[in-house]
Amino acid sequence: MKKIISVALMLFIAASGFSQTDLDAFRYSQSNLSGTSRFTSMGGAFGALGGDFSSLAVNPAGIAIYRKSEITFTPSIFVGSTESTFLGKTNSERKFNFNFGNAGMVFTHKFSENDETPGWKSWNFGFGYNRINNFHNRSFYENTNPTNSLTDYFAENAQGVGYDNLDPFYEYLAYYTYLINPDSLNNYSAAAPNGNIIQRRSSETRGSMGETDITFGGNYSNRLFIGGTLGFANIRYVENTTFEEIDRENIIDTLNQFQFDQNLTTHGFGFNFKFGLIYKAADWVRLGATVHTPTWYSMSDDYSSRMKAKFDGGYADTKDSPDGTYEYTLTTPFKAIGSLAFIIGKHGLLSGDYEFTDISEARLDAAEASFADANDVIRNKYTTMSTVRVGAEYRIGNYSLRGGTAFTSSPLNTRYITGGADFKKTSYGGGIGIRDNDLFVDIGYMYTESNEYFQPYTLSNQDVPGVKNKVRSSNVTVTFGVKF
Repeated sequence: MKKIISVALMLFIAASGFSQTDLDAFRYSQSNLSGTSRFTSMGGAFGALGGDFSSLAVNPAGIAIYRKSEITFTPSIFVGSTESTFLGKTNSERKFNFNFGNAGMVFTHKFSENDETPGWKSWNFGFGYNRINNFHNRSFYENTNPTNSLTDYFAENAQGVGYDNLDPFYEYLAYYTYLINPDSLNNYSAAAPNGNIIQRRSSETRGSMGETDITFGGNYSNRLFIGGTLGFANIRYVENTTFEEIDRENIIDTLNQFQFDQNLTTHGFGFNFKFGLIYKAADWVRLGATVHTPTWYSMSDDYSSRMKAKFDGGYADTKDSPDGTYEYTLTTPFKAIGSLAFIIGKHGLLSGDYEFTDISEARLDAAEASFADANDVIRNKYTTMSTVRVGAEYRIGNYSLRGGTAFTSSPLNTRYITGGADFKKTSYGGGIGIRDNDLFVDIGYMYTESNEYFQPYTLSNQDVPGVKNKVRSSNVTVTFGVKF
């Protein structure tokens, strides 16, 4: 009977559910420009500059540039928006988020006030938090799919499986609510087998990635600056989605509509190391080099789903999944950064960074399960990714004008790029700064956009229409700081 959950089904819960995929590795292997206002408004191009707390997330040698101790605090307003195009129809959604992009302090201990003699001039210590990614967003799409249905996906996955062994987060819910129905040989038929049904999906995500950094650095002869960071990384990602199919024109026999809700909460905690140096080749030229180790995360997913179905004649049914949880590990790829900066007298500077990483090196693992298939997908689907950041600043008395840009290449192998959605990312920033003795206020703005692609399900013998998403974000930051 469909109203009975067997013991075998309950035992199956531990081994099934919201599986971890290459998308998890991709999502958590990236960082966005965030942090202090000066950092974001200059495109994050601080690898050879230093002297800003968020620069420690790029090159920890930047801490050795400090001549005074400093405390900074950065509230920000983030706006994420998604323009989704599905089968020629476009819908837009957006979400606002107030957060803290940075809070940190740097302490400087000087050994010598004499800049002429060689030797160690200072040792610096820094401690604080930088936000490195923001997940707040909403999306929505809707149109009529003329060829297939999500019920086809459920039926295909259920073929040959007894109802008491169906996935309790997916196919069992569809079975229980009569969206798929078996014959005596467990061959399942779909409630909407030929499409011609309205499909719509809404999604809301929230959360962030951040790092608490402990950084040490030293200044040798005002020529060589070195530093190292121990970073404690954290992830919080929440996703709530609703997928609906509606037979508004009464084309499909018996089925009127159904709704499939999914809820996922991910927490991750990890650590990494960063090592870097800055070399002053001349008074007007600085060179920087940095290596970031992989971040080793311990991850935990909590998830659940619900199915609601309504049929012609008024019959309706609802089924909830059990609450699922799963623990695993994630290793993100290492990064290497080369930097160059030009100091233009006492009024200006121009800086650039080149960052290299290889997303295909990310790995998922768990003590009681094999992620061989998911890791093979990561190796084949993703490739090396380059980021170029350029920033400039011009000072007029106590005021500074800033601008910057950043470009990240596609992380996908070309054969996986669909509909022109290559996941490249472009950012533009600008801002101003005001200094008054040892107090300062910086205001920054960063705009980022990328083209992404999403496919709600797959079928072995049919093409499933996907959604092209233009994802945009705007981030306004205000940094308050004091030197002492």
